[in-house]
Amino acid sequence: MRLRLIAFAAAATLMTGAPALAQSHDHGSAAPAGHGHAHADFQSGRFHVRVDGPENPIGDVILIPGLSSSPHVWDGLTETLKGRYRVHRIHVQGFAGAEPKDNASGPILDAVAQDLARYIAEQGLNKPAVIGHSMGGTFGMMLAARHPDSVGRLMVVDMIPFTGAMFATPGVNPTVEAVTPAVDAMHARSMALSDEGYAAQVAASVTGMIKTESLRAGPLRDAATSDRSVSANAYRELMLTDLRAELPRITAPVQVLYVAFEFPGMTPEITDTIYRMSFMTLPSAQLKRINDSAHFIMLDQPERFTAEVNAFLD
Repeated sequence: MRLRLIAFAAAATLMTGAPALAQSHDHGSAAPAGHGHAHADFQSGRFHVRVDGPENPIGDVILIPGLSSSPHVWDGLTETLKGRYRVHRIHVQGFAGAEPKDNASGPILDAVAQDLARYIAEQGLNKPAVIGHSMGGTFGMMLAARHPDSVGRLMVVDMIPFTGAMFATPGVNPTVEAVTPAVDAMHARSMALSDEGYAAQVAASVTGMIKTESLRAGPLRDAATSDRSVSANAYRELMLTDLRAELPRITAPVQVLYVAFEFPGMTPEITDTIYRMSFMTLPSAQLKRINDSAHFIMLDQPERFTAEVNAFLD
């Protein structure tokens, strides 16, 4: 079906051939003096958590960045929220300079989602809001579907529940089994690249994901300091994760922000159709397209993004 072929080819702009989707350490601005945040007292080999906010917050917000990403992608939003909310920024081990620890081998996604649920329980958080960008959105969907009592509301930023569908053969139902050979071939090609070839691929990917040229340097640094094996394996696992059948288990309100795919033959209306199809199993999800932005909405459209988050939280 032509529409599906265009849709999933366009979906590749979410995750290009590069296994690392880098995100900014500083978004082009100087880091704040001193440490600037506290680390949560939580033991996990999957991630660590930066916490900002008042002693008596009106609520808790968990921010999950994407593949090969730094929590600094949320710096601007954190500054806006931390006067009212306690903000918990996740830093996945192996990404953006963090030691790989337990993510050095084996599956990653479900283990991170399980530890997110454990973090919420052990910290005594009462149904926090969860906002996840890209792969962080996948973590958020997994958490909300598999631990529905843990999440108060969920915002997914530019992510669909089965990105591997873009590898589907024309006329074949996009299942994990059907796309595995193509995903594995992609993974093998990526792992075979030289360090120089890999760096070039990541640079090309980042350039297409951030319209604001001045904010690309930070994402490139994050990619360079991410563990290549962790990023590649997590990317493969993401492509082979289909959450569509799990979405009906989500009981929290869900909002999905996304951008129009920039791909030959695409229109914003086709992108809208892609997202409606992708979230058909969760008809209560509120879908909203953000114009004039690439994948990193919080960088390309910070004022619009902050306004959407505030409305979402209120």
